[in-house]
Amino acid sequence: MTPHLAHIWRYPIKSHGREELEQVTLKEGMTMPWDRTWAVAHEAARLRGDEWVPCANFSRGAKAPELMAISSTLDEAAGTVTLSHPNRPDLTFRPDDEGDALVDWVKPLMPETRAQSAQVIRAADRGMTDTDFASISINNLASHRAVEQKLGQVLDPVRWRGNLILEGFALWEEFEWVGKTLAIGEVEMKIEEPITRCLATTANPATGERDADTLGALKSWGHQDFGVYGVVTKGGAIAKGDAVRVL
Repeated sequence: MTPHLAHIWRYPIKSHGREELEQVTLKEGMTMPWDRTWAVAHEAARLRGDEWVPCANFSRGAKAPELMAISSTLDEAAGTVTLSHPNRPDLTFRPDDEGDALVDWVKPLMPETRAQSAQVIRAADRGMTDTDFASISINNLASHRAVEQKLGQVLDPVRWRGNLILEGFALWEEFEWVGKTLAIGEVEMKIEEPITRCLATTANPATGERDADTLGALKSWGHQDFGVYGVVTKGGAIAKGDAVRVL
């Protein structure tokens, strides 16, 4: 099978929904457009204006697994996001000036023992990715299937919350790309580092319930990593089905 781009995902509000795309245009040195543009800071957050801060300052699936079951649709022109969850009515709002609507909407999904959601913030010039550099997250479906086989259960790849999902590579081959360049469509990306995983991946993205020991499965290979982070070094358009090459 020729290696290719199987899926493209963006997450307009960090840890609060996902949206699949058919194509996207990436810019050099930037995160995916509208990916993690907003984030939900919790009541114990230590923020620095609109600068990047670590993920521990935000409400996220590692602490509140029900958040993993949110899906989203972004209307770029209107600046609105529509959120859906199996246990909540749909919500359409403007994150830039109606953040309180999201804070209220998400309250029933937040564990009482965790810091509660407090405010929606917007990054100044880049998405609030987990890295302190502007990254694109890349997953390998062969590695995903290996985790499924190890656990003996079918898993939705979206639980890894990757931006680009690749098909046609060997198991764990992505870790060999660190320091190399990946070419997809018109785009080139330098692969920087593996992605170390947390409890968010143990939650089912359909139900928000923790139902798979993904971390235990990963540790059986001697690591807790799944996927890699890339940095766009040559911008351009990419689309589902585009061939993928390691340069």
